Amino acid sequence: MGEAGYYIAAAIAILGVMPSALGEGMVCAKAMEGISRNPEAYSKIRSTMILGCALVETTAIYSLLISILCLFVH
Repeated sequence: MGEAGYYIAAAIAILGVMPSALGEGMVCAKAMEGISRNPEAYSKIRSTMILGCALVETTAIYSLLISILCLFVH
């Protein structure tokens, strides 16, 4: 693979961040909606939201890691 191929692979790998960001935004939006409907369940919803955001964020971190590997390790 030529030098340009590594840059293209890194650009494609970093595209995995966009769905992750959208998913994390939806998780937070739905959690806020749930808290506004049922304020008594704040602690349960918040802890579930944080867990969901952490799981969604790992996708972005993996995409970033693959992109960095494509750029610097060839």
